[in-house]
Amino acid sequence: MAGFKVVSLTEAAAERVRSIMARAERPIAGVRVGVKNGGCAGMSYTMEYAEEIRPHDEVVEDRGVKILIDPKAVLFLLGTEMDFETSRMSSGFTFRNPNQTSACGCGESVAITPAKPDLLSPRP
Repeated sequence: MAGFKVVSLTEAAAERVRSIMARAERPIAGVRVGVKNGGCAGMSYTMEYAEEIRPHDEVVEDRGVKILIDPKAVLFLLGTEMDFETSRMSSGFTFRNPNQTSACGCGESVAITPAKPDLLSPRP
């Protein structure tokens, strides 16, 4: 998938990730983003510090930030834009995912249909 970014970041998201990584207590290779089963809509997004790059991680570098994506999550995250939003009541990372088909009322989980693998194939 050379030249194709599975996930992109807004400047707000990149700035927040850089800030978090700068305060980490140990060396961090990047932030791992993925999905897991659970919640009332079926899946939820995950984020965690990554101390190392795993052999099959999809590595995305955007706006000076390294995002690592578990290979099992690539088709669920294909085309996703990660943002960091702040409102009067809360702040946090949000995901604008074209593969997301619905979300629960509380916003903690989502339903995602995997992208078709042929979208990754180069077109003539």
